[in-house]
Amino acid sequence: MAEMKTMKPNKRFSVGYALLQKKQRSFIQCSLLNSAKARGIDLVRIDTDTPLVNQGPFDCVIHKLTSEDWKQQLTDYLVRNPSSVVIDSPDAITRLHNRISMLEVVSQIEEFICGDSESQAASVGIPKQIVIHQHDNLNEDLTCWTGGLKYPVIAKPLVADGSVKSHKMLLIFSKEGLEKLKPPTVLQEFVNHGGVIFKVYVVGEYVKCVRRKSLADISEERLRLGSLQGSVSFCQVSNMKSSVKNCDSYYKSLEDDAEMPPMGLIRNVARGLRKAMKLHLFNFDVIRDTRVGNRYLVVDINYFPGYAKMPGYESVLTDFLWDVLTNEEARSFSNQKDKKETVKVVDSVGGLVDEKGALPVLAVGMEEQDLLRV
Repeated sequence: MAEMKTMKPNKRFSVGYALLQKKQRSFIQCSLLNSAKARGIDLVRIDTDTPLVNQGPFDCVIHKLTSEDWKQQLTDYLVRNPSSVVIDSPDAITRLHNRISMLEVVSQIEEFICGDSESQAASVGIPKQIVIHQHDNLNEDLTCWTGGLKYPVIAKPLVADGSVKSHKMLLIFSKEGLEKLKPPTVLQEFVNHGGVIFKVYVVGEYVKCVRRKSLADISEERLRLGSLQGSVSFCQVSNMKSSVKNCDSYYKSLEDDAEMPPMGLIRNVARGLRKAMKLHLFNFDVIRDTRVGNRYLVVDINYFPGYAKMPGYESVLTDFLWDVLTNEEARSFSNQKDKKETVKVVDSVGGLVDEKGALPVLAVGMEEQDLLRV
């Protein structure tokens, strides 16, 4: 009888995740654990109260932490486990906490936006915005400031660190509304966009665009007649709307009827942002300027968003992790990293890049809330 050939068991991969409790509850669901397990990937919680070097080893680490202590823990861990991969660089994530600079990256991705005929029929930009550092700046009206902002404007805290304070926003209709500002604050032009916002989820090369309700349009007539004065917080915006517009059915019809942006354009924007920011797990919010039907504005970027809200997120995340873990070229490249490198991060095409090569881009990191929703 011929000798039976012994088959080696398939390799299982260990992915450690370091997330705050709120993010763990929403993201690490049984359906995701089972999906990953079926592909040979074990998701393991990292105990943030225990040194990382004493845990694992992990083939990959995913996280949403940016403290200096955590950065050092990652550095120490990678010294002992040079073949591990970190998604994403903590320095890159940290850069997502400044709202005035978050959208600068959009101007750097023009080459991606104009990549095909579907994209050429549309344009992408950002709303006008300025930052107010102190109350002294409020003595002048908006029209006197650089950028020529006009009312209404949205006021957002400059720092977007996920805290309750960073989520407090105002819709301002007149100079009197500036009195409630608490600098440093970003003032962003409000653009009528049909009451619909498009949320684009990015997981590596995967891109998913969905429609969501947003702030209602504001008529030029009401502004001209001065019937809108002062400001309202976002939780009070519903008071502005008529009883009809306040109905869920009204917003449901807006979402259902709203034409989706060209997917070629959305994919190109996602690819450009991914490469420029050196990030893989993020989403960005896009609105369509109703004044120019083919003009789209990126208004926010969020690292590691609420993926559980995305239908089929389990298979999407599992496929992404599988691609990272089985990309032999990327893993072999990681073994050649410079000794001075602090953190390895998978780049947008699957390779590993030195964090020193990352672009100095800032973006906003909001939690799962849609801050432009009513």
